Amino acid sequence: MKLLPLLSPEVLELAAGWLARKENCQWLDFGNGRQIVTPALLRIMAQRETHFMRVYTWSHDEAPIGIVGLNSVDRSCGTATLWAVAGEKSFSLRGYVSLATSRFLTLAFRDLGLRAINTWIVDRNPSLRSLQRLNFRFIGRQRQSHIIDGRPYDRLLFDLLAAEHRELDEERWRRIERSSRETVC
Repeated sequence: MKLLPLLSPEVLELAAGWLARKENCQWLDFGNGRQIVTPALLRIMAQRETHFMRVYTWSHDEAPIGIVGLNSVDRSCGTATLWAVAGEKSFSLRGYVSLATSRFLTLAFRDLGLRAINTWIVDRNPSLRSLQRLNFRFIGRQRQSHIIDGRPYDRLLFDLLAAEHRELDEERWRRIERSSRETVC
């Protein structure tokens, strides 16, 4: 798995397309309720110090399959807000978002000098398991603060300190995936 910067117009278009899909954008908020991110806005975000983003690839291919990012990067306070999207749904529920996010967190803590990264997830979102795998800790709830299809949902708040982060072992993950595929076959 590789983490790649959003440099080419093709990668920006691809990632913006993932972020625009209803099954993805309904769970997101890029400020003031903005859920849709255009390629032009994504390009601007990629150039700002307050954002840090990478697309991630599958281990057997160079083609991007998802995106992980930080918003509200504050280097003086050492904080940021995490988000991630599995772009290629055929890779969903196989741990690639968790692996990419784990590697991305290592990069963010090490290269950006962050001390704490927070995130939120809409109540009932199945991605909650990924946050637990990554050692994020529950810190609170914002009640009825997210709208999906006209219905209010709570946001569950989490954070992770640099000292608490442990990067997931990709080799171990591959062995687990192989054994689960063999069990299914």
